[in-house]
Amino acid sequence: MNQKSYTDSVHLYGRIWTATAIFLLLMAPTAICVHYNAWPEMQYVLKGLLGVAPIYWTVGIIEVLTYSPMLGTAGTYLSFVTGNLTNLKVPCALNAMEAAKVKAASEEGEVISTIAIATSSIVTTLIIAAGVLLLGYLQPILESPVLAPAFDNILPALFGGLGVVYISKNPKIAIVPLLFMVILFLLVPSLASSVGILVPVGALIAIGVSRILYKKGRL
Repeated sequence: MNQKSYTDSVHLYGRIWTATAIFLLLMAPTAICVHYNAWPEMQYVLKGLLGVAPIYWTVGIIEVLTYSPMLGTAGTYLSFVTGNLTNLKVPCALNAMEAAKVKAASEEGEVISTIAIATSSIVTTLIIAAGVLLLGYLQPILESPVLAPAFDNILPALFGGLGVVYISKNPKIAIVPLLFMVILFLLVPSLASSVGILVPVGALIAIGVSRILYKKGRL
């Protein structure tokens, strides 16, 4: 199979599974409404959507534009269908490509990224299944005050470890967007809830810095 036919097949099956996932997500609340014969009034549905939908639409578009070049074609479809991009799929894919010493935009990177995302999806499903079965036994441990600080810092620890690797590889490029984001969040802590929107801002700053340094012959 050549590259074009492979890409076409990925797009075909990716669209099918994405449409299937959307259909199943919509069917869950529909099935509940049908079973209990309880339908919300449309005015309240629209009122609720107006408050949250534009944010999710914006973040969704931004994530596609930001993460697709990192994850590859198949990896993008797989990660968006299975979810947890920022805190799981993207770090897994980047770490796997880093370990395999391949670039994200290459054919090798596409394969490694897809395998990493698929593996993380399977492992996540198995862990969730085990957690559901053992929830009664694990609940006292998970709700322990001793472990609470650890759960609050899982995401910073995850991206902190990845950040050290990538920042140390390209300190000239990374220092400006890093300082910008640190200062921004220190001055406006409320922006912590808008990380998804600020990711492409950091990416654009990094691209701009790279362009300037390249023109000056420092890269």
